[in-house]
Amino acid sequence: MQATDPPIDVSEPVLADWLRLLLTDGVGLLTAHRLLDHFGTPARIFAASHAELLPLLTRPRQADALLAAPAPELTAQLDALQAWLQQQGHRLLFWGQPDYPEYLRNIAAPPLLLYVKGRAELLPQRSVAVVGSRNASRQGVINAEQLAQALSEAGVTIVSGLALGIDAAAHTGGLNGPGSTIAVLGTGIDRIYPARNGALARRIAEEGCLVSEYLLGTSPSRDNFPRRNRIISGLARGVLVVEAAAQSGSLITARLALAQGREVYAVPGSIHATLSKGCHQMIREGARLVESAADILADLQLAAGGGALTRPGLDDSFVDRVLQAMGDDPVQAEVLALHLNQSAGELQGQLLALELAGLLERLPGGMFQRLRA
Repeated sequence: MQATDPPIDVSEPVLADWLRLLLTDGVGLLTAHRLLDHFGTPARIFAASHAELLPLLTRPRQADALLAAPAPELTAQLDALQAWLQQQGHRLLFWGQPDYPEYLRNIAAPPLLLYVKGRAELLPQRSVAVVGSRNASRQGVINAEQLAQALSEAGVTIVSGLALGIDAAAHTGGLNGPGSTIAVLGTGIDRIYPARNGALARRIAEEGCLVSEYLLGTSPSRDNFPRRNRIISGLARGVLVVEAAAQSGSLITARLALAQGREVYAVPGSIHATLSKGCHQMIREGARLVESAADILADLQLAAGGGALTRPGLDDSFVDRVLQAMGDDPVQAEVLALHLNQSAGELQGQLLALELAGLLERLPGGMFQRLRA
């Protein structure tokens, strides 16, 4: 199918037909694509006869639904969409249009409509998705932001899902370089979730790009987020998992990426860290181990722009000695005190100072872990 109308200047009937297809009861995305492959446009689908529709459907009631009057909410959605499109930086991309993102076009069940707010020119650019835990460790947040920034400085656009934790850090890192970032929402593009990332979302809308396949006004739903993950991986050349527990939703994105023929990368961590279990699992399943952005740039044959995780300069000899004694695995304060031949009480105050300085993280169970900035 080849559409000829530009994404914003389409006529009201064209917009209405696309929305009507999305709102048709009992017609899912796979069925909609099958109909579009055959008829070419939504208008031709709705102009078809019952007999013409039946061979392409799995249930006769789907044909009845397609030939029935439009859903009651169509008028409200159409009015809201037309008002939304009048705002600066707002676009709507239809499946089959020439400017629909090529990488996304070739996944299974791509979105019929893609609401875009911000720099739509980022969508066809070289990109890498960066995903991970919402309840990330401070080290994971640091790693995600640094890796994303290094990739962005090499001209690579960072794709993620605007969640708390790793996603937010990845977007921040992407915004700090020329590659910028794309946030794929699990809500309507006029709804920001979580609200705590509202300021970040506004910055992305100005300097990067927000996208969603969901109708305007769509609220957060548990089912929406796993579904939107196929868009995160579908827009990208590869997916990097920074931190993930064994049952993390980030692994859904990684496995979708594998199914889509994308490369998958994972940052290793301590064998004792719960948030490293998912990354280690992906590495066992074939993901490539990553220690720096250069690993990804080389593997995808993208221009290098720096990016190994860096270490801060440590001027104070005692600070240097404590951090070296900690290593990279979580350690109990009592064990560290024995190693340093120091009282646990005295060491606790020093560990607090190092924590406030952002050099280590306090973990549950009285454990501490070094942060590599």
